[in-house]
Amino acid sequence: MAKVAFIGLGVMGYPMAGHLAREGHEVCVYNRTASRAAQWVKQFGGSSAQTPREAAQWADFVMCCVGNDDDLRSVVLGEDGTLAGMQPGSVLVDHTTASAEVARELAVAAAERELGFLDAPVSGGQAGAENGALTVMVGGDADLYARAEPVIATYSRMVRRMGPVGSGQLTKMVNQICVGGLLQGLSEALHFAQSAGLDGMAAMEVISKGAAQSWQLENRHQSMLEGRFDFGFAVDWMRKDLGIVLDEARRNGAQLPVTALVDQFYAEVQAAGGGRWDTSSLITRLQDSPEA
Repeated sequence: MAKVAFIGLGVMGYPMAGHLAREGHEVCVYNRTASRAAQWVKQFGGSSAQTPREAAQWADFVMCCVGNDDDLRSVVLGEDGTLAGMQPGSVLVDHTTASAEVARELAVAAAERELGFLDAPVSGGQAGAENGALTVMVGGDADLYARAEPVIATYSRMVRRMGPVGSGQLTKMVNQICVGGLLQGLSEALHFAQSAGLDGMAAMEVISKGAAQSWQLENRHQSMLEGRFDFGFAVDWMRKDLGIVLDEARRNGAQLPVTALVDQFYAEVQAAGGGRWDTSSLITRLQDSPEA
């Protein structure tokens, strides 16, 4: 069992840290809103800290799961950041969906303090976090990965090292490119089925057994047909992720015309008041009287 600090108790981090505690790891948590950390300790045991530095000072592994690049820098760097408290030889594992650029930046800062760093964004959403069934894409040195993998596996069904630092974030970008395209295709398919007078539910049940099958189709078609979007991965978060993707594409020369278009479609959903709707709400753009 390891001593673990977990920084960030949002909809993903809260249950992820909970799995660590249930498996017997010694867990200290930090959250910007202290009441959230107190709630976690009441539910799972362990302890909480007033700063990321305090949480990290005794840990073998420090896990971060926050919002974006700037949030990540704010809890890792500076006098109260995790790096200031970590002991040489310990490992920082970042589960935030962030840029590959910030991953490389933090890896350098960690190495200067004789600390390890892995970028390890996750896929699977809130349900995956709660069920301990996340997919984790990891970038970093192989020896560090070998040390951290058994701990990460506590809340994962798939963990894989993808290459050097930054590779985990780049793989998560691949994931988000696929998700955005699939959801736009599913939205158009459902809209077409309804416009053609088909039973949309029946059509999805049939094609889900063939080449069109996907997680998005099987798990989102019913709620899309019912106009329910008050759950899941928010449009605001997806736009943040697609912004990272498009920035990276400008750097590496990748051509992403469909992704850029889907990003603009999500901007329209935001403008319609759907920033907190699930990403499957793309279908509302195609409906005369969207309901959510």
